[in-house]
Amino acid sequence: MAPLLTMHGIDKRFAGIPALRSADLVVERGEVHALIGQNGAGKSTIIKILTGYYRKDAGEILFDGRPVEFSSPQEAQRAGISTIYQEINLVPYRSVTENICLGREKRRFGLLNWSAMHAEARALLARFKIDIDVRRPLMAYPTAIQQMVAIARAIGFEAKLVIMDEPTSSLDEREVEVLFNVIRQLRQADVSVIFVSHKLDELYAVCDRVTIMRDGRTVQVAPMNQLSRIDLVTSMLGRELSQVLHEGHDTTDTASETPGSVLEVRNLAIGRKVSDVSFDVRPGEIVGLAGLLGAGRTESVRAVFGVDKPNAGTVSFGGRENAIVAPSDAIRAGMGFCSEDRKLEGIIPDMSVRENLTLALMPQLARRGIVDEARSRAIVDRFIKRLGIRCTGPEQRIRELSGGNQQKVLLARWLCMNPKLLILDEPTRGIDVGAKAEILSLIRELAGQGLGVLMISSELEEVVEAASRIFVLRDGRTVAELHGDEVNEQSVMSAMAHGHESDREVAHG
Repeated sequence: MAPLLTMHGIDKRFAGIPALRSADLVVERGEVHALIGQNGAGKSTIIKILTGYYRKDAGEILFDGRPVEFSSPQEAQRAGISTIYQEINLVPYRSVTENICLGREKRRFGLLNWSAMHAEARALLARFKIDIDVRRPLMAYPTAIQQMVAIARAIGFEAKLVIMDEPTSSLDEREVEVLFNVIRQLRQADVSVIFVSHKLDELYAVCDRVTIMRDGRTVQVAPMNQLSRIDLVTSMLGRELSQVLHEGHDTTDTASETPGSVLEVRNLAIGRKVSDVSFDVRPGEIVGLAGLLGAGRTESVRAVFGVDKPNAGTVSFGGRENAIVAPSDAIRAGMGFCSEDRKLEGIIPDMSVRENLTLALMPQLARRGIVDEARSRAIVDRFIKRLGIRCTGPEQRIRELSGGNQQKVLLARWLCMNPKLLILDEPTRGIDVGAKAEILSLIRELAGQGLGVLMISSELEEVVEAASRIFVLRDGRTVAELHGDEVNEQSVMSAMAHGHESDREVAHG
C-alpha cells in the first residue's frame, strides 16, 4: 500500500535564501513518525508547506494517494490533516466546548446543539483522563489543560494525519504518558502522526521511524530502533565521530589559577524547561554551555541575567547570592548579555551605531538629563576602532551594517561598561565565516584580559574551540562537566545523547 504522505524534492526560498533544498518526507499509514533537526533545519517550513501556510517553489506532495497543494491550513484540515502547534492557538475567552468544536459545530433545527457539542467535548477529553467543566472559558484552566484541549480538538476532526509540534512542552510526566497512550490509540486506528520533539527519550518511547533534517535538507531516514542516540545526535549536528576526535585544542584552563568564581549557579529550576542546572564561571575563563535545542541553555542564562524568575536554586554573582532579580541589577553588578535573537532583542534597527553602542551606558553619560556628547563620541570612536566595526561612521543606522558588524556593536555595548561577566547566546549566528573568526578571536582576547565569558553556541566545533570548560545540558538538567582533555566534540555529543552521572555529581560540586 502506498504511504499516506509523500513529500519529494521540496524547495523553498525566502528573499532568495534557501530554507528547503530538495527535502523529502514520507509517512506511512498508521505510523508515528519523528521529524527532528536543530533550529533552521527546515522542520517548520516543510510542515507549513504541507498544511498550506506556505507555497512550495518546487517538488511534489502526495496525500492519501493523490497530488495536493493546499492553499490554506483550513483546506488541509478539511482533507484530513490536523496540526497541534507548540504555541496554543485557541480562543481563550471561549468555552472549552467552543474551542473543540470550532469550525464543525453541531446544529439541530438550524440552531447550535449545545448538549451534543458538550457531550462530544467531554468524550474527547475523557480519552486524556480529563474531567472538567467544558462550559467554562478555556482561560480558566492551566496551560497543560489548554494543550490537551488543543490536542482533543485536532483529534476531533477525525484526521488521517495529526501533526504534533512539541506537544509535551507544557505537560508534566503523567500528562505526557497519557498523551503517549492517545498517540498509540491513533496508531491502532490507522491514523498517522508526525511528532516533532527535541527530547530524545520521547522519540524512542513513541516513534516508529525518524526523518532528520539539517540546513534545509533531509539527511537521514531510519527506524528508531535501528538508530543509536549518538548516531541521532551526530546526524542532527552534521558531525561524524571519525571527524570529531579532538585535535590541537589548547585545553589549558586559563582560569585554573584564579581562586573563586565570578558566577555560581546551583540546582536552578525554571518552569517546565529547566529542572536542575548547575555551572560556574571563573574570571578570565570561557565556559561553554552545550546541548541540543530545548536543553534549557537560553532559559538558564536569562534567569542568571534577571530576565526570568527561577522557581528554585541559587545564582551567586560577585559573591552575592540571589541578588539579581532584574536585568538592571545584573547590569549594575557588572554583567553583560548578548541575547540569541540579535534583531529582536539586541539592535534597535532605526537607531545609529552610536546610539546602539551607548544604550546601556546612557545613565552614566547623562547628568541632570543632559548627555555628555564629547565623552559619548570618544567611547564610540574607541570601540569602533578597537573591535574593527566597519561602518561609514557612528551616525550610520545599524540596520545598514552586516550581521557580523551588528554583533560587534552589541559586544561593544557591554564592553564599554567594563563588565566582570559577559554572557553570549549564539554570538556568531547568521554571520559569515570571516566575521565568526574575528568575533571568536575577540572573545578569547577578552578572556585573556580577565573577563569571565559564558558562551552558548549550537556550533559544537565553535564551543570546543573556544571554551576551557563545557557544561552539557540535556532536557533541562546539567548532565556533564567537561574540562582538560575531555573538551572534545565526541565527549560533548556522548553527554548530549546519554548524559554522564559521574559528571553530573561533579557539576553539582
